[in-house]
Amino acid sequence: MTTEDPIYLDFNATTPIDLEVVEAMLPFLRTHFGNPSSGHIYGHRAREAIEHARAQVAALIGARPSEIVFTGSGTEANNMALRGAACAHDRGGRMACSAIEHPAVAKPCQFLGLRGWAIATIPVDETGLVDMQAADAAIRHGTVMVSVMHSNNEIGTIQPIRALADLAHSRGALMHTDAAQSVGKVSVNVNDLGVDALTIVGHKLYAPKGIGALYIRKGAAIAPTSFGGGQEGGMRPGTENVALIVALGAACGIARRNLAEDEPRLRTLRDRLWSRLQADIPGIRLNGHPEWRLPNTLNVSFPGVRGNAVLTAAPNLAASTGSACHEGEEAPSSVLTEMGCCHERALGAVRLSVGRTTMIAEVDSVVADLVKAWQHVRARTANGGK
Repeated sequence: MTTEDPIYLDFNATTPIDLEVVEAMLPFLRTHFGNPSSGHIYGHRAREAIEHARAQVAALIGARPSEIVFTGSGTEANNMALRGAACAHDRGGRMACSAIEHPAVAKPCQFLGLRGWAIATIPVDETGLVDMQAADAAIRHGTVMVSVMHSNNEIGTIQPIRALADLAHSRGALMHTDAAQSVGKVSVNVNDLGVDALTIVGHKLYAPKGIGALYIRKGAAIAPTSFGGGQEGGMRPGTENVALIVALGAACGIARRNLAEDEPRLRTLRDRLWSRLQADIPGIRLNGHPEWRLPNTLNVSFPGVRGNAVLTAAPNLAASTGSACHEGEEAPSSVLTEMGCCHERALGAVRLSVGRTTMIAEVDSVVADLVKAWQHVRARTANGGK
């Protein structure tokens, strides 16, 4: 980011790479090129670096190092969990997921559904929380796996994963959670959550893109879905990308070290954004749970206008909406529609997500820009778009 760039409030989409992470990975791009499977010193150095990173990832989430499998992305990790559970039960069965899962979970479930698996979808309430009564009905005996994201990427709502895990286990099912947005922002401990599998994504916590990890509890019935040389305990064969694995380990180490300070700071910035927008924009509405959501995430609906139009009118801000454009028609966020938001409210939504590098002065500047943009778009809309 340069001084000429717009203010970046899209940290839920991706994060810049921490300079300490860059320094950690550079030796494995410049000097230590060995294959981790080789028996000589070059291979030993690479293997030691991987195992150190594995321990760093495990320490952040309270797991054993042997329970961490490195992947190329969060999407791969989610597929490994869901399709791996299906492969371990080749007679078919039933799975359950929430109605607001990321496509990296929803699409594998659709894939399995086309191949004979029964897929139960658990609805959410108006704040994005899963309906526990509906979950109780959906998670029956014979369910193989339940997958509910720890926190939602659009609205930040944090789900009752422990209660869902207890329910899943009482019916003989495994519990998986996609914690891509949560790890590094809030405390995530696999033992406290009671999960059998958990997804981590590097580029959501200041590591590079192209690296992720899947926690698999020891003994969980999740089978390999690809086959080859046997790396990563046979779960993810192929020569390891040592530099990116080292980067993820370093990012997890930093997150563990700084979480106690980062979380309240992010919450303060987020709440400053919300309180000032509320004060200057009558009728603006919060999307997501007012308390149980990520400390950095603010999703709001601007009254009487479309979120995309507001962002277009605020060129000094880089943020996003959950809407999508298909053949010239703007479609509202499926997350917001599943929460029961009306068409207008859903199309008026903007997600603002702060991060480690966000400053108070940037928050205040963004508020001023958004208020001005909303007033401009509203006036233009009232005049028939002129």
